[in-house]
Formats: sequence, C-alpha cells, structure tokens
Amino acid sequence: MAVATDTVERVVHAALAEDIGAGDVTTEATIPADAVGVADLLVKEAGVVCGVRVAETTFRALDPDIRFEAIASDGDFVEPPALVARISGSERAILTGERVALNFLGRLSGIATLTRRYVDALEGTGTTVLDTRKTTPGLRELEKYAVACGGGRNHRFGLDDAVLVKDNHLRAAGSVPAAVELVRAATALPIELECDTLDQVAEALAVGVDAILLDNMSLDQLREAVDLTGGRARLEASGGVTLDTIRAIAETGVDEISVGALTHSARSLDVSLELT
Repeated sequence: MAVATDTVERVVHAALAEDIGAGDVTTEATIPADAVGVADLLVKEAGVVCGVRVAETTFRALDPDIRFEAIASDGDFVEPPALVARISGSERAILTGERVALNFLGRLSGIATLTRRYVDALEGTGTTVLDTRKTTPGLRELEKYAVACGGGRNHRFGLDDAVLVKDNHLRAAGSVPAAVELVRAATALPIELECDTLDQVAEALAVGVDAILLDNMSLDQLREAVDLTGGRARLEASGGVTLDTIRAIAETGVDEISVGALTHSARSLDVSLELT
C-alpha cells in the first residue's frame, strides 16, 4: 500500500506545529540563519526501515530546497549502524526537524520490525498476520503502512470499509441471525462475525457469514472450530496473541491471526541524526 501525499503532509505539519510552537529558540540562538550543513539519518539497531518518506517530508516542510538522499527504502531490513539517508542544506531546518523526523522513523520502523518478527514466526504455516484498528489516533494510515512494510496484511481501515459484527452488536440485535439479517439489509459488504463459543460458530455457519473471528479461544477450541467450519468461512483468530503463542495458533488451521500488539505495543527502533 502507499500512503497518500496529503496524509503524510497533514501528519507532518501537525507534528511540526506541536514541536516548534512559536519557534525553535535553541536552534535560532545558536545556528546562523545562512548556515548549511550535512547530517546522516541512522538506524542503530537491526530492523525493518519504515518512514523514510515521512522524514523527507518533515525536512522539506521546513526548507523546500533541502537535499534529501535516501540510502535505504521502506521495507528494507538493515543491520546497525545503517545509514538511511543523508540530508544537506539549512542547518536550522535540519536541527528543527530532527526530533519529528526521528519520532516518525523510529515509531514506524518499530512497527514494521515487530510485524516482521510475527510474520517470520508463521513461516511455512500458510497463515496470515493481520493488523487491527488499535492504532494511534490520527496515525492509522501510516501505522498500517508500517505493518505492510513488515510483511503483515492490513485488516479494515475504518468502520466504513468492512463489516465486523462484535459481541455488543449481537447483544443489541438480540441474536446472531437477527444481527446478520440487519446487516444484509443494510450493505452488500462481506460479513465477519465475532464468536466466543463453538455454539456461536455453528450459528454463524448456519446463516452463511463470510468470515468468523474466533475470539480468545483455546487451541482445542480453535481446532474444533476449524473442523466444524470445513472451509465454509474464513477463520480469523484473535485475542492475546504473542510471539510465543502465534505459531501454535496458526497450526490449528486458522486462515488469519490478528495482532493488536503490532501497533499498540511496538517499541520504537533506535534512530539518530548526526551532523557530519
């Protein structure tokens, strides 16, 4: 997937406005307005790079004439110390944009790196890693892009592009058949239904849903659900998935595993900017 240019510019300008406020007091006091320099953008630990374009947009927002030479591309796995980009031009622009650029690069690279670890844990199983909507408000598109750079697959981006009938929807509608009937009357989108029990799985299959979210089920329950479904619906396992448990979950035969931790618990990669 690609992130729209206006989305990148929106989040970058918001981050710069938050960080700079009325002006970069320290940089303006210590760096002459006409000073030019060169800086290296570095990743200091092994991982998947993501956010190079966002970093470039950050510096260009401060100085359109700045030169940004990308050495690595989003999705590249690098070993430290890795030169990701070289920036040359206004030293004021470089230093004022430093923290925002590093925040984006570190955060997005962290998500991509964690995703790659989950993807690698599933090698050979045929099961796909999905992300969730547990993203930082305002940064969903960028964070889901980072998941894709790490080899994961994006689930729904918002409430308008896919149907997922969850437990509260079922409570409000009264039953699985009633909820599915209401959804079918409202949209032609495929229907995924969250199930906590095998009885609910049987109900979901009886009304012909397209996919079933198996929520917080044990391995034995997952295996039973796979046998019961027999390929009639796509099966997604979810709930408390970790790197230690994901392969065993995949080996039950489910098609997909959604992992909220990809975006809500990823640690930022260690990145830095150094004037040369």
